[in-house]
Amino acid sequence: EKQLSSHQKAADILSRIVQDAFKHIGASLAIGITEYDVAEYIRKRFTQEGLQSPDGPVVAINAHASDPHFEPTEESSSSINRGDWVLIDLWGRMRGKSTMFADITWTAYVGDAVPAGHQEVFDVVMGARDAAVTELTNAFTRGWSLQGWQLDKVARDFISQAGYGDYFNHRLGHSLGLEVHGNAVNLDGWETHDTRPIIPGIAVTIEPGIYLPEFGVRSEIDVYISNDGPHVTTEVQRSVILISG
Repeated sequence: EKQLSSHQKAADILSRIVQDAFKHIGASLAIGITEYDVAEYIRKRFTQEGLQSPDGPVVAINAHASDPHFEPTEESSSSINRGDWVLIDLWGRMRGKSTMFADITWTAYVGDAVPAGHQEVFDVVMGARDAAVTELTNAFTRGWSLQGWQLDKVARDFISQAGYGDYFNHRLGHSLGLEVHGNAVNLDGWETHDTRPIIPGIAVTIEPGIYLPEFGVRSEIDVYISNDGPHVTTEVQRSVILISG
């Protein structure tokens, strides 16, 4: 219970920081802001909020968001302007010896209205995420035992049926624990074929993505598996954040 509480606290702080990061972008457009500047802002907030993380965050615009692991440096960083697509992935845990990680990804558009192509991809990713959560919930309700690869397949099939299967090029999710990539079951039928069962007492990420050459979309939430079934522990993105400045 103490570890779960530490995970929930980290998740709540991450959700607040990512929203503040989007607002910071909007407030800084007139004077100029880069991906690296936003990453530095997030790292400063981590220090203020008592979070620790070994690396990150991902702050990526447009084609940089097509790289699931892009981490901006001063040299590789691009300026953020109106008309840009923004992806932020951040992870951390509270300071201490036995605290648990949380890990989330949100996306935004700098402008007044999301372009149709971006909205279409966003909607498919959200649908795949929600399909995985529904399958996990139904499995526990009916007493089924799901393996990691099976949940990966649910989201992967959803994205493939929408015509974007070639652009979902990583596993659906990973275990969370003392390390951001923990040692329990991964939701993985892509990098490996994880046959370990999804059991109570663990937490996982659910993070489908579509990575086109021009931009990438990912939505990442955390789910704790209790004896009563799965519980989403992070805020769930339902619409693209619009950044104005």
